Amino acid sequence: MASTAPVRPLAVVMAAVAVAGVAAGAIMETGFPAPFGQWLFILGCTALPALGLLVALRRPDNVYGWLLLVTADCLGLGALGVGILLRVSADQRAMTILGVLLASLFVVFYGLSWIFVPLFFPDGRLPSRGWRVGAWIAVAAMAVHWLGLLLGHNRLYGIFPTGNPLGLEGEAGLYATALMTTGGQAAVMLTALTVLVSLVRRWLRGSPDERRPLRWVIAGLVATLSGFVLMEVFGGGGQETALYVSLLLVMAALPAAIAAAVVRHNLLDIRVGIRGSRFFLVFDLRPTVDELLTELGPELEEADPAEQLGRLARAVRAGLEIRWAAVVLPDGTRLVAGEESGQAVLTVPAGLGHIACGPKTAGRFTAEDRRQLGALAVPVGLAIQSAALAARLVDAGEAERRRIERNIHDGAQQQLVALMAGLELARATGGTPETLALLREQARQTLADLRELAAGIHPSVLSQGGLAEAIEERCSRLPVTTTVTADPGLRTRRFPDQVEGALYFTVSEALANALKHASASRIEVRLAHTAGRLQATVKDDGKGFDPAATGRRGLGPLADRLSALGGGLDLSSAPGEGTRLRAWVPAPG
Repeated sequence: MASTAPVRPLAVVMAAVAVAGVAAGAIMETGFPAPFGQWLFILGCTALPALGLLVALRRPDNVYGWLLLVTADCLGLGALGVGILLRVSADQRAMTILGVLLASLFVVFYGLSWIFVPLFFPDGRLPSRGWRVGAWIAVAAMAVHWLGLLLGHNRLYGIFPTGNPLGLEGEAGLYATALMTTGGQAAVMLTALTVLVSLVRRWLRGSPDERRPLRWVIAGLVATLSGFVLMEVFGGGGQETALYVSLLLVMAALPAAIAAAVVRHNLLDIRVGIRGSRFFLVFDLRPTVDELLTELGPELEEADPAEQLGRLARAVRAGLEIRWAAVVLPDGTRLVAGEESGQAVLTVPAGLGHIACGPKTAGRFTAEDRRQLGALAVPVGLAIQSAALAARLVDAGEAERRRIERNIHDGAQQQLVALMAGLELARATGGTPETLALLREQARQTLADLRELAAGIHPSVLSQGGLAEAIEERCSRLPVTTTVTADPGLRTRRFPDQVEGALYFTVSEALANALKHASASRIEVRLAHTAGRLQATVKDDGKGFDPAATGRRGLGPLADRLSALGGGLDLSSAPGEGTRLRAWVPAPG
């Protein structure tokens, strides 16, 4: 999701412009202090910018909030234009033109609120591809209506109190009035009725989850269009109460209906909840995925993989307001938040495992719930992968410990027992020179075996001389021709112990495989440090093999070790074509 930081000021300014325009226009119309009905009108008109601001701040990636704000600005600036026209005289031409231009935005407001606001509900997209042509027709009709209002003959269509300084005279004004104003307004109204029919059809054909919010929008659009008809009927009749009611319907009915649909059905991450006292109603916001992970971030960094999965399960439960949530690992292990009971209502894959969700605490799963769960599945999948990697590293460490124990028991320990027995025998018999020479040779061989065993744990040359020198020393003892090349500077450059150790043992395993399995006669080792990576490549001329059939020949734990460091391992081979292994880890320059 895009960051809201750059768009917050813009959304706030747009909402403030709308509210300020409505308030200024209404007060300019009646003077200050304004009558109660005018304050009621101002309050009703704030519903649209308030809703637009809330959606734009909550979901800046959704164009619907910005559509609401643009519509609200057209309303506010239009009201300001009417107020200006009521306060200026005909000889103040510049202010009159400004007032006419602003007041003409009411045409855009009507078109947007009647057509595009209900049409794009709630995700900011057209309901079908077939509506693309209809949307362009609506735009054309609004443009014709707006131009007609600006250019129409003032005496034929005199809605501006001081006259229209932009109106055309003669036949041009007549055509502008007839074709643009009357025709454009009729086209906008017909398109609005078409949108209403489309909403009704979507309501009839939709699923229960789709129909519930649509009925609010349908009711709001019907009320808005009815209010416009009433406003046309009572606009010049002097019935002030009826006029105020019709104005409120036009300005506030649809925003109020959309707001009810949004908070009633938990759309766009917005909801209404009860906190504390049963009589205290709080307008609340469902946390977004970004907010949940930002809040969990410090905890996840400090937790081991298993704890991470448990906390993510709790985040899923809290974010979706469900009775229980479970993160299920590939081996069937379940980390559950809440009290699990019954079958899962909703399940989504998450990496190697999946997330299982119990029923919601209230209502049913919505499209927004599924979107949020799909987004949460990404970090859950990564945590599952980390847990699997950690388990493999633990298993590899345990296997290595058993190998060292076995080598000590079968090798050095047996040799030391034999040496001690020989020393006891020499002490008892006096010890001939031949016996002492034999014991000295046994001690020398035991020392060599201990050094070889220590080299398998962590060679001293790696600690003292670095990666390039350690690999050269390892290759110097091989029974086949082996060449080692390294980038300039690598012989004097040192890297963290875990980085050098991971690459050293990976190269050592590749060399052992080349000798034991590949029957290689020549091996090439290449060390490089480029693009922030420390890389080792081992290539032999052996008989090769099919990696898909035989796997990585003991390289699995080493690949996990590299992966834990942010690196990786590539292996390419084919029968008769030798083997090439490339291992790398991040190592910034």
